[in-house]
Amino acid sequence: MNPLTELTTDILRFRDERNWAQFHSLRNLIVSLNLEAAELLELTQWKSDAEVSAAASGAARTALQDECADVLIYLLLIAEHAGIDLLDAARAKLLKNAARYPVASSYGSSRKHPSP
Repeated sequence: MNPLTELTTDILRFRDERNWAQFHSLRNLIVSLNLEAAELLELTQWKSDAEVSAAASGAARTALQDECADVLIYLLLIAEHAGIDLLDAARAKLLKNAARYPVASSYGSSRKHPSP
């Protein structure tokens, strides 16, 4: 069993022990993921890039770690609910992005390419 599958199993056990599955519709999970992502974003509000980088290794690291964990937990719940293998999906997306952003035309550029 891969680590993501093991973690998902632990998350589902935690959820089921509390009878929270009843609240975990796909829509609710997606909303919750975005709320947690907004909390992650809030950690950067009104800060320079240097301040954010410094916080990632300082006292604010715990908050950053907690928000990242919340995002991951909801993402795993969404994937489980929708029957998505995140490792396969990520590999497939990397292949798509490699075709969309070839090194020769993308190296050092942040320019967005149109979807095929």
